[in-house]
Amino acid sequence: MARQKSYHHGDLRQALIDTGLTMLEEHGLEGLTLRKLAARVGVSHAAPEHHFPSLRHLMTAFAVEGFRQFAASMRSAMAVAPDDPAEQLRAASRGYLAFASARPHLFRLMFTASRLDWDDPAIGPTASAAHAVLVEISVPVAKRMKLDTPEGRAAVEQLVWSQIHGHAHLMIDGKLQQDGGGCAPFAPPLDLASVLLPE
Repeated sequence: MARQKSYHHGDLRQALIDTGLTMLEEHGLEGLTLRKLAARVGVSHAAPEHHFPSLRHLMTAFAVEGFRQFAASMRSAMAVAPDDPAEQLRAASRGYLAFASARPHLFRLMFTASRLDWDDPAIGPTASAAHAVLVEISVPVAKRMKLDTPEGRAAVEQLVWSQIHGHAHLMIDGKLQQDGGGCAPFAPPLDLASVLLPE
């Protein structure tokens, strides 16, 4: 009765997203189907289709939530860091890696464009809000480097994103090695702030 009541009050959509995100991290992208999700939530196999006509629609809803959490992770780290370009860059990087480490399958999904419906009006603004953090931390760095032109700012953004995004993927794929050859998923990234803004 409780599940039926939630369904009629419109809570099923969020229940599917929340449960689906958990299943995504448990089983990966290939281990999730609408039928399995319905069974986990405790509704008929056809019930999810009222909210998500296809798995692609569900994955898009996951990515929307992912981009929100991603931006929040970076901003939370930045909020407790000194208001200095180098420290803000370091903090955002920590937030970036923390999110990727905590939700590796969601992180991969968010950056796999072919799995998402970019016509969904919800995903563009949330993805843009996450990208805005990159812009926010890169502009002061570009200014300090005397690259305060559209081209210069874009170059710094690309460099910052490439370095930290690449590190995130190497981290969650277990490709980072310690000196002794062991896997080091939390190995610190290159301190890009020190490279770009030497004291």
